[in-house]
Amino acid sequence: QVQLVESGGGLVQAGDSLRLSCAASGRTFSNYAMGWFRQAPGKDRDFVAAIDWSGRITQYTDSVKGRFTISRDSAKNTVYLQMNSLKLEDTAVYYCARGRLQTIRPGAGNYDYWGQGTQVTVSS
Repeated sequence: QVQLVESGGGLVQAGDSLRLSCAASGRTFSNYAMGWFRQAPGKDRDFVAAIDWSGRITQYTDSVKGRFTISRDSAKNTVYLQMNSLKLEDTAVYYCARGRLQTIRPGAGNYDYWGQGTQVTVSS
């Protein structure tokens, strides 16, 4: 059984930074792509960023390119999301998820295990 536990969320001001962490338990963490999604109140869960099994290939949604960085540390079974220059519209619950494959695939349906989420609130 795979468990994903997010941490690092909080209340920050616009322009600040946060680093989210997602600790994975269970085997074979390093064999799968990992992703971050977010869900704002009343909205769908949207893709934010993903990283392939090797850590060499990353993908971002357009609204966070240049501000967010996804990375992974296989020795620690942890994936990170460094978020800089935060904006009001980044406010959401952020979820990490494990991909079904080694490579990045679009869409939440390509991820099979999910964390419980961590709240990020950006104020003006």
